[in-house]
Amino acid sequence: MDSPLLWLRPWLWFAAVLVLGLLLWLLAPVLTPFAIAALLAWMADPLVQRLERSGRSRTVAASLVFLLMSAVVVLALLLLLPMLQSQLRRAVEWLPQLAAWATGVALPWLQARTGLALAGGVDAAGLTELLKGHWQAAGGIAAQIVTGLSRSGLAVVGFVVNLLLVPFVTFYFLRDWRRMLSHLHGLLPRPLEPTVVSLARESDAVLGAFLRGQMTVMVCLGLIYGFGLSLAGLDLGFLIGMVAGLLSFVPYLGATIGVVAAVIATLVEHGDLFHLVLVVAVFSVGQVIESYFLTPWLVGDRIGLHPVAVVFAIMAGGTLFGFLGVLLALPVAAVVMVLGRYAHGRYLQSLLYRIDRDGEGQAEGPIAGDVAGDGDVARPPAAAGGLPPA
Repeated sequence: MDSPLLWLRPWLWFAAVLVLGLLLWLLAPVLTPFAIAALLAWMADPLVQRLERSGRSRTVAASLVFLLMSAVVVLALLLLLPMLQSQLRRAVEWLPQLAAWATGVALPWLQARTGLALAGGVDAAGLTELLKGHWQAAGGIAAQIVTGLSRSGLAVVGFVVNLLLVPFVTFYFLRDWRRMLSHLHGLLPRPLEPTVVSLARESDAVLGAFLRGQMTVMVCLGLIYGFGLSLAGLDLGFLIGMVAGLLSFVPYLGATIGVVAAVIATLVEHGDLFHLVLVVAVFSVGQVIESYFLTPWLVGDRIGLHPVAVVFAIMAGGTLFGFLGVLLALPVAAVVMVLGRYAHGRYLQSLLYRIDRDGEGQAEGPIAGDVAGDGDVARPPAAAGGLPPA
């Protein structure tokens, strides 16, 4: 006789997911530093395991990796933040020059070739004042926000506590990551354990292909574009290059936006063919380095998230859960992607897919997703950082 839990099991899983989503929504501000720490620990766990295999204890390995991560963060803040701050200040000062170029060069050039009256109703001085007014309004809003935060002692204390909590929790996650995964593994229902472990390993591989690989490619491309455009003589070259690199997770989007912005900046600042050739050369070299060196080395042939899925997941997570949703968007998207592939494989095994016109199932040989026709969906090999084997 079947246990009554068999027909209740789908509803129990549905209720658990519903309760988990409600808790995430209610506790989003509290869980944000823990989510940041968990992501940092997950990304650094392969390096900790490598140090462990060299003979060091888990605590020593976690401490060394934590010190390395802290040094990288401090160095990046010391080097990049002042440079980006000066670039943003230069961008604000550059707006009147851009407005003058648009009304005095770009619009008359388009009007001469299209025959449309584009430049007649546009005043360079008025456009410049409008831009300055918006920047002043934005500065006033920012000043009001800072003043309000400074008056609210509780908000300042909460921000400082969360800021200090991230490195503290990250270290303990790094040290106890494998132990926590082992505890979770032991809590899995035994009939579902092989399937859950396999799906967790595949989710880890998908997420790792994007976070550990693609994000490194994005930062490298941003630095290549930024320093290259700066050497080409663009005042805003580093800012444009970093934006283009960080948008490169969508194929051709980052390079396209970077080229357009760099060409406009070059025409405004220099207006000659030589600097345009330098800009095109910078992006061409960057694309060659990405295609033949960075992507094969850092990403390889691992399965990654589709760029459209990444954009949608981040926007949906931010809308539903705020900043916590943005942090959890990619892990959830990776799991959903893996579950979708698993559901597709199960569908190909089902009678709903294999039934013939006479109402009987077909069983001629293996089907797509089977291994040697045994009905089990093929699963990828174990990936570093996933759940431990049974």
